[in-house]
Amino acid sequence: MGIITVVTAVHPPSAPYLPEAYKSLQAQELPDGWDWQWLIQEDGKSDEVAPYIPDNERVTFRQGRPGGPGVARTMALAHAEGEYVKILDADDQFTPGVLARDLAALEADETIGWATSRVLDLMPDGSTVGFPGDPAEGPIRRGAVLDYWKANDYRAQVHPATLFMRRDLLMALGGWMALPASEDTGLLLALNAVTRGWFSSEVGLLYRKWPGQATGQSAHTDAGERDARMAVVEARARGLAYLRWEYPFGH
Repeated sequence: MGIITVVTAVHPPSAPYLPEAYKSLQAQELPDGWDWQWLIQEDGKSDEVAPYIPDNERVTFRQGRPGGPGVARTMALAHAEGEYVKILDADDQFTPGVLARDLAALEADETIGWATSRVLDLMPDGSTVGFPGDPAEGPIRRGAVLDYWKANDYRAQVHPATLFMRRDLLMALGGWMALPASEDTGLLLALNAVTRGWFSSEVGLLYRKWPGQATGQSAHTDAGERDARMAVVEARARGLAYLRWEYPFGH
């Protein structure tokens, strides 16, 4: 049986949203012979997250030293059984069919290493807001994300919170970057530096907007830190391209 590993980093403020994330995961329909496992990793050790963990044999919950969501996700990979890895932040929700669409894109073409999809912001009042300028559905060439990101004030044309990846490729790149934020953008650019991606124009994720989210904190927009994060993210992607790493490996 094929397995898709869904990885979620959580901390106490986001834990109350886990039941909604779980409901969206349960609603996924996969082709015959495929199933999912859900790895929930707390960024730290508290007593506040465990009450929200669903009772399901496909769901595991672990804790560890705090280091940010990228560290939590990367630590969770030690227990990944799937050929593919999908991200689901604790406060977000999948839309119906997203796992099957991601899977179909990568199963159909071994030269595509990752997939993303359209996102809607989920506002506190329950309404949703879309984004202008989504790319066309289909393959994304190597290096396209970095080019767009540099030309658009460090904003990528696809959302890293929707990433679906081949596990061997993710592990070869070292998981998420060791940054206080933008660790998922760093991974997205690294993936695109070594292989083509895929964009689905169907909405695949509801991205919750709420006061407690990490990207809403003042530290996230500190100019000095932001410039440093972006410099490291860019240098990694350019270094991979310069070294001519390419997936599938050996091609």
